[in-house]
Amino acid sequence: MLPSEFAKPTPLLQVLAARLKIARRDDPLMLARELNQRLFEYIQYVPRSTRVDSPIDEAIEAREGVCQDFAHIMIALLRYVGIPCRYVSGYLYQSDRELDRSSNGATHAWVEAFLPHLGWVGFDPTNNLLARERHIRTAIGRDYADVPPTHGIFRGRAASELYVAVKVESFDEAPALDRDMPTPEDWSVMVEKAQEPPPPAFPLLEIQQMQQQQ
Repeated sequence: MLPSEFAKPTPLLQVLAARLKIARRDDPLMLARELNQRLFEYIQYVPRSTRVDSPIDEAIEAREGVCQDFAHIMIALLRYVGIPCRYVSGYLYQSDRELDRSSNGATHAWVEAFLPHLGWVGFDPTNNLLARERHIRTAIGRDYADVPPTHGIFRGRAASELYVAVKVESFDEAPALDRDMPTPEDWSVMVEKAQEPPPPAFPLLEIQQMQQQQ
């Protein structure tokens, strides 16, 4: 219920709530479903239009963003009217039959709202979907700040690169955990680069001397 780093009320959010006619009422499920559709229609999905640390005001003002922005805006609006909700990070299984707007193979984000008699219900405003079997949840939190792919403190070289290869398939039955998963050819460059040895770090003595000079 409380505001979080990327999902908190702002003057632009309040204007958006009035424009989308978002107000607390007796049926929170219908309210969440309507908001899911209205955000899908109001904001355009544009890859790389925002950064991971972009505030929601950027997407609201430009009326474009990525799945992370859709999720943060919906969370902030639902909390604004008193509905508990959380951020979900994961993947969306896509096939030729689906018309999803989100990028295939990339991480995805959506929202779960805690509703009376139903518990946690997932909403995907990027694609105007209810989260079901195609939504593969890997982490939950208050917003993206709770579930980044990497988190920690640098020691030595203050730089890093992240390479990820994910393959999502559909099965009628649960696959064996030890089944070989061959790497697709178009991912070979990413896998090879990820296996390269990291660049040499500065010796600890050099770091201490640099800190003393500062």
